[in-house]
Amino acid sequence: MDKLFSNEMNVLKALAILLVVSGHLEFSLLGIFPPYSFQLALFFFISGCLFKDKYLTDVSTFVERRIKSLLVPYFWYNLFYMLVTILIAKLTGKFWGMPLSFKNFFITPFLNGHQFDLSCPLWFVTQLFMTMIAFLFVFRALNAVTKNKFVHLGFFVLLGILAIPFSKIFPVTPLMLIVIRTMFSLFFVYLGYFYKHYIKDNYNIFTPKWFGIVFVLQSILWMFNRDYDPEHGIGLSYVLVWARFDEQLIVPVITALTGIWASLFTVKILFPYVKDIKFVQDMGKVTYHIMANHLLVMYIMTAIFMYLNGVPISERANHDIYWIYNPVQTTYLYFVVTMVVTTYVGLWQKKFYNKILEFFGAKDKTVS
Repeated sequence: MDKLFSNEMNVLKALAILLVVSGHLEFSLLGIFPPYSFQLALFFFISGCLFKDKYLTDVSTFVERRIKSLLVPYFWYNLFYMLVTILIAKLTGKFWGMPLSFKNFFITPFLNGHQFDLSCPLWFVTQLFMTMIAFLFVFRALNAVTKNKFVHLGFFVLLGILAIPFSKIFPVTPLMLIVIRTMFSLFFVYLGYFYKHYIKDNYNIFTPKWFGIVFVLQSILWMFNRDYDPEHGIGLSYVLVWARFDEQLIVPVITALTGIWASLFTVKILFPYVKDIKFVQDMGKVTYHIMANHLLVMYIMTAIFMYLNGVPISERANHDIYWIYNPVQTTYLYFVVTMVVTTYVGLWQKKFYNKILEFFGAKDKTVS
């Protein structure tokens, strides 16, 4: 992988995690794209861009690396947030999570990942693991039948589109939830692979004409938006973790496509200006840790604001985990502080992990 592409992907990862955190604060960095309308599809897309063909013939190495880079840190975080949740319950009287059990610690992470509220954004990690393993085997099977890239693309497009009606036709049991999420995400993984291998260096999709098409299309899609009002449904947004697409059938796929294009376009424009900003590159390197820790930082900030303003801790227990203190005035401060703290904490965690690996004579080959 050439260094320029690697750096661009790193900036794209930084943008993706900024979009996730801003979404949890209920504002969008790209105004015409509401929170939850494409951010997770973008992460799956990036994973597809980074997929290497050598793994098609080296399955064991791929699985081993995904376990080390995704599942091992996940369960360390799971243990950490179990202890933090127990501590908070002792201090405040509220347990932010599901009852402690073997199932909720080891099985629930693969079903919905909401066993502990403070670490619930990490549901994406276990889903990414399942998606990438499925992608490897499905892609191998397709290659055994035909090498035609358009047949491959058509197959994955069909999977992505069918995922939404599946959520309406079949009861969304825990197993069906995994199936639906995997079908939907497989499309965007292959789209990333397709973009990297067949579009990126062969076609310019960032011309004024393309910008106009995407802008007009997203403007039309905006008519399906509901301005975050739960009474009217979620519109352009969708909740992939619960396979909740409301009345929509094709809109979630289209808005994910336009959002991915807008993200790539944004990086193309900004890259010359941000490529040498170390903080941006660092952010892209520790997206895993930002995903894991940002709700905890927000929770601590809320506790501090409440203490300074004389608000009893019982008030915090009356709201969900995403609640922040006085959002009209504090949202952007939450955003900046959270990104700075989680990025530097993530860098420290990576250094600490590398020290441990060096002690045992290994190297860190994981991808954050």
